[in-house]
Amino acid sequence: MKDTIVIGATGGVGSSIVKFLTTLAETGNITTIGRRHPSTTHEKISSIVEADTAQWPLRLPPVTAATPTTFFSALGTTRAAAGGLEQQIKIDRDLNLEMAKAAKAAGVTTYVLISSNSASASSWSSYLRFKGELEDGVKELNFDKTVIVQPGLILVEREEKRLAEAATQMMARGLSRLFGERAIGCVAQSHDKIARAAVREALGHPERQGVVVLSQADIMKLGFDASPVLVPEAAAASTEAAAS
Repeated sequence: MKDTIVIGATGGVGSSIVKFLTTLAETGNITTIGRRHPSTTHEKISSIVEADTAQWPLRLPPVTAATPTTFFSALGTTRAAAGGLEQQIKIDRDLNLEMAKAAKAAGVTTYVLISSNSASASSWSSYLRFKGELEDGVKELNFDKTVIVQPGLILVEREEKRLAEAATQMMARGLSRLFGERAIGCVAQSHDKIARAAVREALGHPERQGVVVLSQADIMKLGFDASPVLVPEAAAASTEAAAS
């Protein structure tokens, strides 16, 4: 069994990660940390609700070697919701990095970050620049496995309306309905496919260690994969059962 921790669990991708994790027999406890409870309810889920984000790093559950823990971060906000670029950076970059450091100190072995396509610390775009700075900071922590997911436009119904991307979202959804999601996968991916790709890479591919970057093409490949997700222990158990 593998325990998991999820932050950003009330957003589109984060809520889909939590929902997908509950469907896997191989997962154990699913702990979410945030300002609100996730929309999914399940006996595996334990929610830590804390309005003060400075307390989040202190609220991580204990990690033991007997239950290897994977940490998922889908935490992110908008400049408008945060109250300006400086406040957005404090959440998207600084809080994320503090949580990653706390996860490393707690003994988490696999860390998954939902980032952005073209994220780079040298980007001219402030958004892509601080996303790239976060990626670099996470890589320096040297988890046994670090998964950086770089989606394009995320197709999701948001609680808050982002006017700048509303037209693009509408166009992408229209093309997806006409030609299928695979046809637009090079520029946009649905929140559930991104979530499934993140979980599959983190739990289903122990042979890939170090830093693994999932491109938009990788997201589509893993996101559409309908085969069972088997963590190593479960796969071994299945093999032994078949042989007996």
